[in-house]
Amino acid sequence: MTRERCKVLVIDDDRDGADSAVMLLQIWGHEAVAAYSARDGLAAALDFDPDVVLIDIGLPGKNGFDVASALRVSCPGVKLVAVPGFTQADIVKRSRAAGFDDHLVKPAAPAMLKDVVDTQCEERAANTG
Repeated sequence: MTRERCKVLVIDDDRDGADSAVMLLQIWGHEAVAAYSARDGLAAALDFDPDVVLIDIGLPGKNGFDVASALRVSCPGVKLVAVPGFTQADIVKRSRAAGFDDHLVKPAAPAMLKDVVDTQCEERAANTG
């Protein structure tokens, strides 16, 4: 379990899901914010400078793969977690190929969300410290 406070951005057009994730992350000691569109998520990333970004793959307009690609340029070193609402086997393969560091399927169990975020926070801290 990570002991450092981690900055987590949740990008998801499902406001309830995004807000619930943010609330849990804050309870667990992380600094977390939500953005509800690709455009708002990319803008928030520039202002917030997250350590980890949870990205819905099925965003309207710009999908999660496009968002991940843009974040790799604007936020070097950020840890990216794909969070699609579907489980097709090729999505995991595509998310890895697109540079995602991990993968969760919505709705993720709170314990699984915590484990993935803590792991990515620890890896981010190890790579920057």
